[in-house]
Amino acid sequence: MSSKIDDLDISILRELKKDARKSHRDIAEKLGVAEGTIYNRVNKLQEMGVIKRFMVDLDYSKLGYDLTAVIGVIVEGGHLPEIEEKIAKKPNVSAVYDVTGDYDALVVAKFMDRDALNKFVKGLLAIPHVKRTYTMLVLNVMKETHGVDL
Repeated sequence: MSSKIDDLDISILRELKKDARKSHRDIAEKLGVAEGTIYNRVNKLQEMGVIKRFMVDLDYSKLGYDLTAVIGVIVEGGHLPEIEEKIAKKPNVSAVYDVTGDYDALVVAKFMDRDALNKFVKGLLAIPHVKRTYTMLVLNVMKETHGVDL
């Protein structure tokens, strides 16, 4: 089987993005192909690393995580990769981006209250080689997806 991504692969990915629990049979019927074809294509996409995992899309605010923060981090010297790894392992963190501009990294994290956010930011500042942070609170979520339309 070819390792190139074709239109059928993209169609399968679209269906899985809508509902990752959708059966291979349902996807096959919708796309007009055999169930075995879907099975093989999904396996190929996993082996290629295109599909990294299947996840549940949670509404964190309904679980008590009412604060979302975007935190710019400035790191001294050549320590950015190790700092980003440490930050990425923290349980409240949903994203760590190595960026250009005024900050070395941007962190997106969710918290149940201001106290948890405060402890988190102070914890960041306690990491050796973290020079400064800049915290922005999200007021309203207009869109929050982890992906783009294919």
